[in-house]
Amino acid sequence: MGSRLSFVLVIFFFAATLIVAVYLRDANRHVFYTLRTHKIEQGRLQQELWQKQLRVESLINPASISRQLDE
Repeated sequence: MGSRLSFVLVIFFFAATLIVAVYLRDANRHVFYTLRTHKIEQGRLQQELWQKQLRVESLINPASISRQLDE
């Protein structure tokens, strides 16, 4: 009876360990996907900011201002 109980406990522990491993793997995949999505969005926003900064710099460039005043 004692060996049968220990065998059941070992099987239960093994099954619980596998369930926890699957859960952690799924959670890790979800976190990685979310992180990757945010990094891509951050890169897109950074490129948009650089384009706007270049546009502002071209508008406040002294040569551009004097050209606009001549027109």
